[in-house]
Amino acid sequence: MRYVVTAVLKKSMREKLKNAIDHAKLGIGSIAGTEYIRDMKHARLMDDGHVEWIEICFCNPPLDEERPYWEEYFELKEITDATDRQLCKHETGEEAWSCINCNCTSKLEKQLAKAGASFYQSLAQSAG
Repeated sequence: MRYVVTAVLKKSMREKLKNAIDHAKLGIGSIAGTEYIRDMKHARLMDDGHVEWIEICFCNPPLDEERPYWEEYFELKEITDATDRQLCKHETGEEAWSCINCNCTSKLEKQLAKAGASFYQSLAQSAG
């Protein structure tokens, strides 16, 4: 299933998060692997300062496994369904793990890219 995650970067974590992304350390030990880095490279910084990204997650409750990794850097504000569960092949039982090879994420990220600015670029600009 796909979720829209809305979060606020903790004040003292900007440089640490950028380094974790740049050195492929973000999410080390998680079953989601490099998905965290991909998420951050597609995340958007909104005008009010919050960050949004699309997350693929099969946990119940959503982000159960990922939460400790994200909460190191962010205060999670909201996690909402990004797609209709009735149309998700994983959720309906039609195809287990279907979200991995589905193009829904790229479609949703293209839509999200129209809002705000690149979160990852904002980290780089702040550090430089």
